[in-house]
Order: sequence, then structure tokens, then C-alpha cells
Amino acid sequence: MTATTPALVDFDDAITRYDPVIGIEVHVELGTASKMFDGAPNGFGGEPNSATTPVSLGLPGTLPVVNRTAVEYAIRIGLALGCDIAETCRFARKNYFYPDVPKNFQTSQYDEPIAFDGQVDIELEDGTIVPIAVERAHMEEDAGKNTHIGGSGGRIHGAEHSLVDYNRAGVPLVEIVTHPITGTGARAPEVARAYVSTLRDLFRALGVSEARMERGNVRADINVSLRPSPDAPLGTRTETKNVNSFRSIERAVRYEISRQAAVLDAGQTVVQETRHWHEDTGTTSSGRVKSDAEDYRYFPEPDLVPLAPSREWVEEIRASLPELPALRRRRLQAEWGYADAEMRDVVNAGALDLIEATVAAGADAAAARKWWMGELARTAKGVNIELADLSITPTQVAELAALVDSGRINDKLARQVLAGVLAGEGSPEEVVVARGLEVVSDDGALITAVDEALAANPDVADKIRGGKVQAAGAIVGAVMKATRGQADAARVRELIMERVGA
Repeated sequence: MTATTPALVDFDDAITRYDPVIGIEVHVELGTASKMFDGAPNGFGGEPNSATTPVSLGLPGTLPVVNRTAVEYAIRIGLALGCDIAETCRFARKNYFYPDVPKNFQTSQYDEPIAFDGQVDIELEDGTIVPIAVERAHMEEDAGKNTHIGGSGGRIHGAEHSLVDYNRAGVPLVEIVTHPITGTGARAPEVARAYVSTLRDLFRALGVSEARMERGNVRADINVSLRPSPDAPLGTRTETKNVNSFRSIERAVRYEISRQAAVLDAGQTVVQETRHWHEDTGTTSSGRVKSDAEDYRYFPEPDLVPLAPSREWVEEIRASLPELPALRRRRLQAEWGYADAEMRDVVNAGALDLIEATVAAGADAAAARKWWMGELARTAKGVNIELADLSITPTQVAELAALVDSGRINDKLARQVLAGVLAGEGSPEEVVVARGLEVVSDDGALITAVDEALAANPDVADKIRGGKVQAAGAIVGAVMKATRGQADAARVRELIMERVGA
């Protein structure tokens, strides 16, 4: 590829002339108490270089010891992905020189991963199921973190100097590598997003990681290549590194397809390289020429013996696996009586856990879905935050539903109650009392309001007496307005009929 990048090809146009092939490498930081090969604490944040030991700093004379819990977590992940678990496997040294790798090599697994040959089924937003073949899941350690000072965009290019924090160096990782994912066509970006989302949910269900993408607990490297047709050999791939949001994963795949199509249309060659993702512009830029495995000069780690997890231990771990996300969704859908489309909407909105907790707190499943997917979802979208980040709990939503069911408030008043809870005014009960939002059901007050409305609208009263009972709606509306929406509408209608003698 020349220094000048051709103008992007429209994505839809690119898809008509090229067949995209993607591959995804997902790294998940394991939530162990200590690091992969030493006793340094494993946690997010902290003062730079405060969570280190001589082992994680790679000082001479130090020896690694494998973290048993990290191995257990890796096996849990492998089993959940339908992988075979190796009877024996070993660690290797992946040699490369970069400031955030204090040993000048990364302890990883190469030709003998702990888990291999798996498959995970993902569900797209329209319900389409796509099987993704997993080549391997292997254990390794994370690198430290470089911070580049000066220049623009936090990149090393143009920086005045760089700082290195080794707190993350040695944190246990599992890397999950897919086989090439073919046949997705225009849905390749959506498939990539759904796959990483599925794995994130899986990690959380297994209890092996907090899986918070904004903290880098889960990071994805996205490989993209184009070929002229599905029966042609695979094209040259690029690898966009460390993409850490679902939206960015989808955008990165779309961009690379458009960019590579432009390169090929111009008669140029796609370079096998790593690329950086730029969230602000939605583009990728060249990183470095992509190394092949032989460039890392892998060789067995001489300071660690091979691992041989017993079959008994593996089966114990298998028996302890929790209900996996796909099975849980199907069970909850059956229990709640949701239609397929309703359940997909719930999952896509990130409301599944919230609704489950709301039902557990006593709400009807239909009411729980109504409030989370209706008023609360609109509120969250309006302020651009996730549903789970709203200042309301499932217990409070269940309390709101109970107030509606009891007839103390109606739906219109309930929306005011929600606004009060979200504003920090207390529980739904406290907001109802403080704002005086309870439904007016006292006949004396309602009769007064009805009589006043009828007197103000004599023509409407005559129509009702003449048999046009639908005209009562105007009087109901007037009474509701007079009572600030707090009247019991059904009782108001009954009183109207009584007062006009209909």
C-alpha cells in the first residue's frame, strides 16, 4: 500500500464486490486475588508500580509459580466454550522487546493451549443464530501500561517521553482465538459485536472476571480481510488492536472493510499489520507490520513444568459451572411468557438482570418489562446512559408496580413517582406521600369535581343523556385535569353516568 490511502469505498458497495472474513482474539483479565506467576495483588487502579514484586518486574534470579485459581478459571472458560481441555499443556516464552514487558518476553502458551476446538453460538438482534468456531483458549500474562506524554492523541509518535506502570504486568489473562469467520457478508460487523458481547456475558456468569470493558478487563483484537468471492483464498488480514467497546468493534469492522476495499480497488496491496482504533474519528491507522508466530521465537518456558490437570478435577469444575447465559435466557423467557421479539428487546437493552431482580422483588413480569423497557429506557436514552446506571433499583420498581396494582396511583402518576425517585427524593412510597400523588378515590371529592365539569359543559351532559355515552370522555378528561390526574378514571365515569341519570 502506498503512503496515500485511497478514499473509502461505501460499505454497502464494498460488500457487493468483496467477501469479508473476520477473526477475533478476545483477552479477558481474570479476577484472581494475585497475579499469574507471583503473589503481587491483582486489582484495578492504585498508585503506579505499587502492585509489583521482583517476579512481576522480571528481576534476575526470580522464579515464577503458577496461580492455581487462574488455571481453574481458564478451564471454566474452556468448558463453557465447548472446548476440549488438554491432558497436558505447557507455557512458552513469547519474545519481544517493549518497555511494558519487563522480562523482554511474555509468558504465554503457544502450541499447547489449555483448551481447544470449541464452539459458541451467538444470537443476533433479529434472532439469527451464528455458530462461531473457537480454535483455542490459552493462558498468558498481561503487559504493563505505557503512558505517552506530549504530542497528540496519547500516541508514542510525537511524545516527549513515556511512563510505564507495571501494576498490570503479570495479571492473568485468557486469550480466546476464533477460526476465520466466513459467510457473514454485510452482517460481519454485527457478528463481531455480538460475539464479544456473548463472551462478556459468559465471563460474568462464570464469575471469572468483572469483564468491565471500560477498565480493559475485556479487550478484542479484530482481524479483517477481503477476498473477491467466498471460494477464493483468504485475503491479507489486518489486526485492529485493543478495541474495548461493542460499538467500536462494530465500527472498526465496517471501517476496515471500506478501507481495504478502497486499497484493492486502487490496485494496491493490503499490508499485514496491526492497526490502532481511533474512537473520536471512527478510523484506524497503521501501527506496525504484523509479526507471524515464528517472529516471536517461541520456546518452552524452562522455569515452569508442564500442566496436567487431572480428569477428576476437570469434571469437578464442569459440575460446578453455573447456568450459562443462553440457557438462562430461554428459562426466563418461558417463566415470564415473553414473545421472542420481546425477549430480544430486553436482552439488547441490557435489562435482563434488572427485570429478573424486579420480579424477584415481587413484581409481575409484564409490569417489570413495562417499566424498564418503557419510561425508564426512554429516560436512560435521553441522558445517554445505560439502564443499570439509572438511580433506581429493581426493588423500587417492584414497589412502584405494587402501588399501581393496589390502585393507589395510576400510570400517569407513576411516571411522576419515577421522576421523583430518579431525582433522589426517596422511595416510591416516600415520593407519593411527599408530592401528594395518591389517586383521589373519595366519592365526595369526585362528585364535586364531576358536578363542576358537567355544569361547565351542559351540551356534553345533554349528549350523554341522549345516549351518546362516548361523550363522557370529555367530562372524564375535565375531571382528571381538575384533580391533576389523580382521580380514579373508572370511578369518575361511573359517577358521571349516575349524575346525568344515564
